[in-house]
Amino acid sequence: MTVAAIDGRPLLEVRGLRMHFPVTEGIVVHRKIGEVKAVDGVDFWVRRGETLGLVGESGCGKTTTGRCILRLERPTAGEILYDGVDIAKAEGNELLALRRRIQVIFQDPYSSLNPRMKVGEIIAEPIKVHRYPHEMSGGQRQRVGIARALALEPEFIVCDEAVSALDVSIQAQIVNLLEDLRERFGLTYLFIAHDLSVVRHLCQRVAVMYLGHIVELAACDELFDNPLHPYTQVLLAAVPVPDPNVEATRNFRPVQGEVPSPINPPSGCVFHPRCPIAVEGCRRTSPELREVLPDHWVACSEVRR
Repeated sequence: MTVAAIDGRPLLEVRGLRMHFPVTEGIVVHRKIGEVKAVDGVDFWVRRGETLGLVGESGCGKTTTGRCILRLERPTAGEILYDGVDIAKAEGNELLALRRRIQVIFQDPYSSLNPRMKVGEIIAEPIKVHRYPHEMSGGQRQRVGIARALALEPEFIVCDEAVSALDVSIQAQIVNLLEDLRERFGLTYLFIAHDLSVVRHLCQRVAVMYLGHIVELAACDELFDNPLHPYTQVLLAAVPVPDPNVEATRNFRPVQGEVPSPINPPSGCVFHPRCPIAVEGCRRTSPELREVLPDHWVACSEVRR
């Protein structure tokens, strides 16, 4: 294997991460009336040289988790250990040094590039160009975004929906480029996405997130072939089959109900109001993420070892 061989040691460890945003009322005097629990006790780790996919429905807290790792948001609680240094508490030169090692590729290449700057200025390298970002295609813009992320030679890159705004053919090119860069430079990725086919192609492990919680974490093939958490099973079952004849005869039952509000999440297991196998205990106790199979972690009290 290339320099991107996974050595098993965590480069990033997230422990008990919480990001709660206050909800206030009043114009002159702001009074707190509640809080949005965007991320509410997340634990996961990313091994050096691997790509960890972070998936889930819109609003589940994926992007907020990425922003906390980048310290674009200061977490309410928890630890974000990068090579042993807690990003959540880092300040000054220590935080500046961490940001040289951690970069981001944003979702929308149209809004993440300044149209008044040339490409060479954006990536801070002496590249001679003659066009501005607003004259470039989405694929070209995203390549500039990738170049900008690589300019400081980072070790870790947060890819926040890095291909979702692109055409399918361009998505494939960018995904292959990201994988090639990982192998050539030994990069480590946190790949935030909702396109499960892209995740399966690119990632070595996958974490499934629901309403601010990690509900399942496993090797990519293991998770896709043997999903254990009821939410993961529904999420994977919702992926359409490309064969129209098979899709027409498929017995798919969508999950019932709406995603609860993060301002007032359910007690106990956050998935229990929509879960087909929930029991009374699920309403009272929030299940911990536990290893039920080798390197296969699930937060569900009804899944047995």
